[in-house]
Amino acid sequence: MATQKVAGIIPARYGSSRLPGKPLKMIGGKTMIERVYARCMEAELLDFVVVATDDTRILDAVEAFGGKAVMTKVDHLSGTDRLAEAASKVDADIIVNIQGDQPFVDPVMIGEGVQPLLDDPTLEISTLMYPIERAEDLTDPGVVKVVTDLRGNALYFSRSILPYPREDIAHGVYEHVGLYVYRKATLLRLAALPPTILERVESLEQLRWLQHGLRIYVGETHCTDQALSGLSVDTAADLARADELAVERGLV
Repeated sequence: MATQKVAGIIPARYGSSRLPGKPLKMIGGKTMIERVYARCMEAELLDFVVVATDDTRILDAVEAFGGKAVMTKVDHLSGTDRLAEAASKVDADIIVNIQGDQPFVDPVMIGEGVQPLLDDPTLEISTLMYPIERAEDLTDPGVVKVVTDLRGNALYFSRSILPYPREDIAHGVYEHVGLYVYRKATLLRLAALPPTILERVESLEQLRWLQHGLRIYVGETHCTDQALSGLSVDTAADLARADELAVERGLV
């Protein structure tokens, strides 16, 4: 089988409603987008990394630290649409969607997401999960849960507790990690799919893909430091916490 080229793409919008200019906010002396980019460059299975942005200020900042970036339209309705436009401009077979607001993303997790597509030529999408340990996360709608079949394929994603414990039976509950890996052709097809009722009800785009019959493999990550790698910066308080973590973990 021919070698497959893998690209990491980081969508980065300037106009965040809760934290405008979020990708350019400073964390431990570096912009958030530079921190995300640097972590991605450590991922062994990525052939190259590119930022997909709608703002020249972000483009200039990325090029200033030696990174690659492409401009995308301002009016995309979703991150997947922005990702698809960027993917259409790069030479790659597999696309990794890396969240631009997770400054400490674990490079090993990127490899965990990519490897299933390298191993199985019939697989079109993969993502990750890990066990929920904190009781408060079980009922937090901001923590997306996932259940899979016996082969690891997603059955459903939900903001509610999943599965619901109707009987007192020991079972695990897993949080979905929002790192997606797609075949390029699949990603371009996803951007053209019409929304579905489950997606609208739960406000989870991956439910659109399931309802349209796509298979999503969900692997369990072996990353043990979710407090660091899973931190998403959405508010000023999150930004302050990221700055503290950078100092605490010696990442400045």
